[in-house]
This record gives sequence, structure tokens and C-alpha cells, in this order.
Amino acid sequence: MTKQFSFFFLVLFVILGQLFPSLTYAAREKDTVQLRLLETTDLHMYLANYDYYQTKEDDKVGLVKTATLIKQARSEVKNSMLFDNGDEIQGNPLGDYVAKVGLKRGEVHPIYRAFNMLRYDATTLGNHEFNYGLDFLKRAIKGAKMPIVNANVYHAKKDKPYFEPYAIFNKRVVDDHGKTQTIKVGVIGFVPSQIMEWDKANLEGKVVTKSIVESAKKCVPIMKKKGADVIVALAHTGISAEPYQPDMENAAYYLTQVKGIDAVLTGHSHNLFPGPLYKDLPNTNLEQGTINGKPVVMAGAFGSHLGLIDLQLQKKSGKWSVTRSKSSVRPIADENGNSLVQTDEKLMKAILPEHEATIKYVNQPVGETTAPIFSYFALVQDDPSVQIVNNAQTEYLVGKLKDPAYSKYTGIPVLSAAAPFKAGGRMGPDYYTNIPSGTLAIKNVADLYLYPNTPQAVLIKGAQLKEWLEMSAGQFNQIDPSRGGEQQLINPDFRSYNFDIIDGVQYQIDVTKPAKYDPKEKLIHPESSRIVNLTYQGKPVIDDQMFIVATNNYRASSASFPGVSKGEVILKAPDENRQIITNYIQENKTINPSADQNWSIAKIKGKAKTVFESSPKAQDFVKQFKNIKYIGPSSEGFATFSLDLTSEE
Repeated sequence: MTKQFSFFFLVLFVILGQLFPSLTYAAREKDTVQLRLLETTDLHMYLANYDYYQTKEDDKVGLVKTATLIKQARSEVKNSMLFDNGDEIQGNPLGDYVAKVGLKRGEVHPIYRAFNMLRYDATTLGNHEFNYGLDFLKRAIKGAKMPIVNANVYHAKKDKPYFEPYAIFNKRVVDDHGKTQTIKVGVIGFVPSQIMEWDKANLEGKVVTKSIVESAKKCVPIMKKKGADVIVALAHTGISAEPYQPDMENAAYYLTQVKGIDAVLTGHSHNLFPGPLYKDLPNTNLEQGTINGKPVVMAGAFGSHLGLIDLQLQKKSGKWSVTRSKSSVRPIADENGNSLVQTDEKLMKAILPEHEATIKYVNQPVGETTAPIFSYFALVQDDPSVQIVNNAQTEYLVGKLKDPAYSKYTGIPVLSAAAPFKAGGRMGPDYYTNIPSGTLAIKNVADLYLYPNTPQAVLIKGAQLKEWLEMSAGQFNQIDPSRGGEQQLINPDFRSYNFDIIDGVQYQIDVTKPAKYDPKEKLIHPESSRIVNLTYQGKPVIDDQMFIVATNNYRASSASFPGVSKGEVILKAPDENRQIITNYIQENKTINPSADQNWSIAKIKGKAKTVFESSPKAQDFVKQFKNIKYIGPSSEGFATFSLDLTSEE
């Protein structure tokens, strides 16, 4: 009787389970799925493990190395998805070479050829995707076999997204019981709205941008209505808890607060999350890799790391939701630059034609240099690597202004502004220019000037010139002359590409005073004046004195950079700044790279000992300078040096 009774209920349970599946969920463990999200970001065309500036292998970079990590990470789990977070097509000579020779009809850009081979599920656009113009970008992404999503770039003349704002995948997965399930995964992309300043010449009148966070708030509910169970943000934006502003550049922190977003894959700032840099970020759990309870990952740059977010999803009332998560990053090399993974030879073979053509291209000679050109001390004293750029820009602009069309500017002094692009910082201790004396090749020009900018000329007054320099002087921390012990001279939050050296005038920087502007171009000390002894041809620069400054489209188009923003752009040239430098070297044949010492840090009265970080390789050159001394190793592979600023009085 008991056995018959039990058998009856077993049959009844099976029948009910087939007719009403939801009734059986409570009687067994709930459906759960483990889904791994993989991220690459800021590849900047580092497909090969190769340094095109030094023309040698470099196992600290390269998607051919990251690809091995991708395959390993996939093999460890049943379910995974792979994404890239933007800044893909520009950043090294390979990217420039591909843009220079162009893409033939039907030809697939090598970055998307690689993505197709590795079966990326989706990518988004970074700010550097726009560097070569919209036409080239559209040709490049045409070869991608995966969705390329962006939700905050719109057509300029109609309120319509310029790109596909999001994609929703019917992702087939295997749950923890071995059963096949389908989860709707939504993927949405974002880029900093600052592209309208950074690439104004390429974008103005064609597209407009909207706020990252506000765009997310608009699109995510729509994605939910279309059935998205899980929403992943591919956010080409950094992580910052500074007070929220709609058009903030680094908005990933606030994306984690948007209802409906389940995971944020971020980048742009080339850092690692989870990582110690963010230990003081509010509401952040570095052990789990979460911000405001949401999983976040940032995988460095150049393929140096693979980002992972492991999600546990659970089905409740027919809907999937995230119940657990953990983020992590995996490196392709150890701290000493030794490779931890093998090269993916199949991928290397696929990009080999462009790789070899780029090496041949960058090795073409353009001239000679009588001395080494290096940027190890470019942030603390006038530097030969910046001097060459300024010399070339000045010569170019003077020639252009001889055209009768510019006759009304005759007699106005011509200056030039350039910044040290490779000066360590967030890019690490190897991120410096170091060109030996002898033959100069195209690779060396690319090393001096990293970006495909074009020259522009800005008409400004003396007062605006001073504000331009005040902004640049934010490169330095405030030094207390009365305090003994070491004081760090360089502000790590200030990007070296904003440290414009303006040649043609003479000036000093008084670092005992507070910076007038912060690294975000915000006025913080209105009464401060770090720029002292500003002169032109031995006479003090006066507020109404007119100057024409040679610069690049990135700087000239800025609506917020102090001094520049109030100037008038009087010339926009089609040539590249790098071509100008190449022409300058070719015309002179042999160049002397010595700096003219038109600027310096003012001497300090007191006992302050100012120190700064540079590459350990800078020791090879430190004996050339009486005021600089090597102190010893520093953190993260850097070395510490002292700069003697004490007054002789």
C-alpha cells in the first residue's frame, strides 16, 4: 500500500512538472548559471608583442599574448562572452600605417580581423577611434563580424544615434545541472563626450555627444522592455568619484548606480581595476571587484591584461538576475616584463603582412641627430625631445604665414606649443623617448609625436598666453620651502600631454605657489601666479601684446583649456604634425637636439629637497646635468631622482 501510494505521487509530480514547470522549481534547487565576461581594452593597435619605436619584441604588450589568456579563461568555464572596450584602431605605428595606406574594397582592418578570429561578441568605440575621421572609421568597422555599440554619439542634424546604441543577445548557456538555457544579454556602449573637443576638426557639424550616464538611463529601461535579463555596459570611460557632472569624462563610477546595469567593463585611463589605485574609492570592494555593489573591471592597456567578471545568475519567476559576482585581471607578463603566456601563432600569422610592412615603413631613414634624444627629464627642465617638435612647428608656421592671405598678421611674433607625450606616469617606467645619436627614422618621429594631429595656429594676447602657461604649470605639486625632507615635485594626476612648453618666449615656474588650475582645467586658486619673469626678446610680456602660437588641432579646438579657449584659430592646415617634423629633419639633414632653455623652474630659498620619478634608464644620462642626481629605486619599476632648486643667494 505504501509503495503504491509513493509511486502514485511520483507519477503525479512528473505529470505536474511537465504541465506546470514553475511548480517544480520550489521542489528542486533553483536554476543557476555561471557566466564569465572577458574584457580587453585600450589595445591601441598593439596586436603584436612588438615595440615599433624600438623595433624589437616586447612581451609586455600585444593581443597575440592576451589571446592565449582568452582561450585559457574560456576553457575554464562552460559559458563566456568576450568584449573589447574601445581605443582600438589608433595608438602606434601599425595603426598609422594602416590608416596611411587605407583599406581596399572588401579588406578587413587587422584589428577587426583579429577580433573576428577570436570570436568577440561585441565591442564599443573609444575616443581614439575618431582620430582618423568618420569616413575611415566607417570603413574600418565595416569588416567587424560583431556588433559595435555606442549609445551617446548622435547625428548632428537629427536626434538619432549615429551607431547601434546597444545589442541584445540570445545567449545559449549551460546551467549548473547541465541543462541548456537561454539568457538575454544586453550590451551597451559609451564614449567620453570630450571627443567633440579632442577631434573637433573631424566631428564638428557631423555628430554630437550626449551624457554617458543620462544616455544609460534612457536606454537601459528600453533594453529591459525588450527582454534583456542582464545588461553589460562597455564604458570607454575611467573611474572617478569626483562630484557628478553630466559631461564628466570619467563616469564609470556613476554608471554603477544606474538601475538595470549589472556589470561595467571600463577603460580609457589605462589602469587596473580591481587594483590598489582605487583602494580609497567610496563603496568599493577590491576583493570582490565591485563598486556600489556592481562588478567592474578595467584591464590596463595595450593587451597587457585580460579582465574577467564572473557572474552567477539565478532564475526567479522566469527571470534571470545576478546573485553573485567577482572581478579580476590577469597579466600577460610579470613585474619584470617576462612573458607568462605563449604567443598565439595563428593570430600572429593573420596580422603578419601589416606587421612586417609597418616595420619596413618605420625603418625608413629621414636624417641624422648629433646627440641622443630622450625625455627622461622632460617634466623638470627644457627638453630636446620637445624642442625638436617646437622647432619644426615654428618653421612650418612661419612659412605658412608668408602667404599673402595672412598679410594682416605680419609682424606678430610666432611661438610654438608642444608637450612631452612620453613621460612615464600611468604608462609605466618604459614609457619614455630614448633615441640614440645617429640615423633618424620614421619610427623615431612617431616616438617624438604619438598622435595623428594636424597643425593649427591660434591668435592670442599676452594675458591669454600667461593663462595657457598657468594651466601647464599644474604639472607640479606645491613645494614648501621651509620644510625639510623629500617633497614630490610632479603631480601624478596631471597628464604630461597637457604640459605645454611654449617656445619663443622665456619664463620660469614658481612651484612654491599653489597651482592656479587643477588637472581638469578648473580654476582653483584665482589669485595664484606661478608663471614669473615671462618675457619676449628680453622685454616683459604685456597683457594686450599679440602672439600667434603653433599648436595642434587637439589643443586649438579646446573650449576649456585656459588661455587657448579664448584665442582665435587663424590657420587650420591639412598636414600631420608628424609629417611636419619629418620634413624639418629631412630639410636640415643633420639636427642638433639641444634644448634652448627658454623655461625653467624658479630657484627656491630654503631647505626643500625636491624629488621626482623617472625611468631607471635615466641614470645613463644623469651625469650630463649638475642639478639632477639619482637617489634610488622607487615603486612600480620607477627610480627616484632629486632636482636641486636651492637658490645660491
